[in-house]
Amino acid sequence: MGFDVRMIIDGDYENILCKWWKTWRWTPPVKDLLPENGNGGIMVSKDGVDICAGFLFLTNSKTAWSEYIISNFEYRDEDRSEAIEFLINTLSYMAKDRGYTYVYVSLKNNPLIDRYTNCGYVKGSTGCTEMIKILNN
Repeated sequence: MGFDVRMIIDGDYENILCKWWKTWRWTPPVKDLLPENGNGGIMVSKDGVDICAGFLFLTNSKTAWSEYIISNFEYRDEDRSEAIEFLINTLSYMAKDRGYTYVYVSLKNNPLIDRYTNCGYVKGSTGCTEMIKILNN
């Protein structure tokens, strides 16, 4: 396998993640919507090439939330899917290590749904609409 994992650090959002989201034609989430550096965001790489990243949101219940999985559009090696599944499993292990019983995820992207399914996730509701309210405007 040979993947490396590290916590998201200062500069990753601006220099890597936003570019990846835009390349995939997704609107990047605003930075302050994401967990702070070193507290839930991880990057997976191989041989010095960043492949994918994602975030784990921690709650005061037994449920953590996995979100904003994104990958390097230009990385097309055969182990791309394996790297994404490694990321998903690493986020799941992080939640378990912190005492969580469940990890929740909301998805629309079919290939990403397949990756989560391969990692043991099961479907709940389908056809949902994601909604966010900005409170400080």
